[in-house]
This record gives sequence, C-alpha cells and structure tokens, in this order.
Amino acid sequence: MFEVKDIKETTLGENPVVQRMSQYNHEQLLFCNDNATGLKAIIAVHNTTLGPALGGTRMWNYNNELEALNDVLRLSRGMTYKNSISGLNLGGGKAVIIGDSRKQKSEALFRRFGKFVESLGGKYITAEDVGISPQDMTWVNMETNNVVGLPGKSGDPSPVTAYGVYMGMKAAAKAQFGTDSLAGKKVAVQGVGHVGEYLVGYLAKENADIYITDIHEATLKNVADKYGATVVGLDDIYTVDMDIYAPCALGATVNDETLAQLNCSIIAGAANNQLKDETVHGEAVKEKGIIYVPDFMINAGGVINCYAEVKGLSSEWAMNKAAEIYDTSLNIINRSNSDNVATYKIANKMAEERIASIGQVKLPM
Repeated sequence: MFEVKDIKETTLGENPVVQRMSQYNHEQLLFCNDNATGLKAIIAVHNTTLGPALGGTRMWNYNNELEALNDVLRLSRGMTYKNSISGLNLGGGKAVIIGDSRKQKSEALFRRFGKFVESLGGKYITAEDVGISPQDMTWVNMETNNVVGLPGKSGDPSPVTAYGVYMGMKAAAKAQFGTDSLAGKKVAVQGVGHVGEYLVGYLAKENADIYITDIHEATLKNVADKYGATVVGLDDIYTVDMDIYAPCALGATVNDETLAQLNCSIIAGAANNQLKDETVHGEAVKEKGIIYVPDFMINAGGVINCYAEVKGLSSEWAMNKAAEIYDTSLNIINRSNSDNVATYKIANKMAEERIASIGQVKLPM
C-alpha cells in the first residue's frame, strides 16, 4: 500500500502533485492559505467509495511544503485502508496544518480552516490528530458541521485508539509467545502523548516492564512518575532490550538503520506509516522473525470512535468495535504464517477487496 516515494524539489517541472494524485488515485487535494490568520494547510481526499472521507487534521512544524504534501498523501491513503479493514462505511482523507501547535494556534486560524473543510460539501469529515485538541475542533465546528471528536460527544478519540493498539499487541503476543498476557513483557513505547499515555496505562495495569521516550520532557516525566515507567533517550529507545516495540509518535521509524538496532519480537504501535518503505521493511521484519501488526489496522480505534459519533452510536459500541482488533490482528498474523506472506500484504489485500466489492455495489443498474 504505502509505496509513496518522496516528492523531490527537482521534480517540480514534471508537475509532481498531479502525477502523484494520478499514480495513487487520490480524488482531490485542497491547498488552503490565509495570510490574515497565518493558515497554511492541505486537505487530501483519497477515496470515497465506502462513504465520505474521514480522517484527522494534523498540525506539525514541517520543514517545507513538500514534506507536508508527502505526509498528507500517505496519511490520507492510509485512512482509506484503515476505514475499509475496520468495516466502516467511510472513505479516506486527511489534513495537515503547517505550523507549531504550541505557538501558532488561534480561534481565527481554526475557524478559517473550518471554512475550507465546509467548502468540500461533506466530502471530507475532520477530527483530531497530532497537535490538535478538542478545543481546536470546537473552533472548526463554528464554521462546519463536518467535524467529529467534539467535547460532549465522542470527544478525544485517544483512549479508544490506545485500547485498539493494546488489543492488537495482545493478539501478537498470543501468536508469538503462546499467551496474550503482557505481564513481565518488556515494552518500549516511543511517544507518550495522548494515545501513548493511555497505552502505557493499559500496560501498567498488566504489570508490563515499560520503557518510554518523547520529545517533550515535561510529558515524559509526568508519564514516568504516574506509571512507574523507565525513561530512555530518543535514540536509545531502539536499543532497549525489549519484547515489543510500540511506535506511537510519527512514522517511518522502522527503517534500515533502526532495524539493525531493534531487538524485539513484535512491532505494534499507534503511529501511522511505521514502515519507511513498506515493500522493503515489511519484508525485512518478516525475515527477522518479528511480528509486525499493520499500523492502519491496529490504530483504527480513533476512527472507530469518530464513526460512532457520525452514526450516533454509543461509546460502549466504539470500545467493543475496537476490541475486534484483537481477532483481526490474530487472523492477519495466522494467515501470514500459513501463507508465508508478510502481514502488510495480507492487511492490504483485505482492505482492497472490500473497497472493490462495495465499489461494484455502487455501480449504476
């Protein structure tokens, strides 16, 4: 699925934006700019076969616009697969806002962004992602109803996301160790923001041996003190003697360099696009005997939570649906073992088959 190569500045003469949209079949890209509020954003709608494209908005201090474009293309495509494999009647989309989420937020910026979301006429529904809070979504909601994850409704999707990751991790443990108990297992959690902290909470309740790292020292200290986790350096997380590596920050942390250092049996975390190059590193983890639980499947709890809000379903429904990630993970792992095929290929095929099937249903009579 994720074979998107980085767009280089040297290819600008070849119109890389339209070329990439065509190559990976994105339906629409909306570039958003507003000098008055400082808003610079990109909304990507990848596929709406199964329903309106739902995917969160990420605010990140990208090095340049091309980096942001690469990210939103990869993330939006991932949402299509995530929603499909989760059995949701939603397509895939994503948005990125270029900026420092700790310094550049304002009501005006998010309301202006809401106007851009509204301009898509319901084709894209937004929600929280990295760098975004429920309050930010409240401001967006002032200009559009195409937003979920609002206070008083389904709210912060992080607890459901973390629960799904936890269930997928337990399924992988069952396959790898013969038991799904995580008691005494050494788990290295990279990134302890909203989702990462909730995941650490689940692991602590099972008496796992937890190692954590994060770019924000105050957050790191708080989580360590609260759950008794061991703090390690940003680069040291890869060399920890661990059973399970749980990437819960940004993507591409499973790559040539880190795979030479990682000493784990399972990779199961909340981050999107964990494999830097799926076709290379998805095969590499299999060759090393590591069970990789496909990220777009294991971290689907957040979008499940958002879907519950869209359809007026209960929080109990969302948690029960997220619990199904255990069975889906085990099914993918078992099929991977029996067919001798990497887990990412099994998961991709499952998602693609559902999209193709429903696409036939929607053909005109």
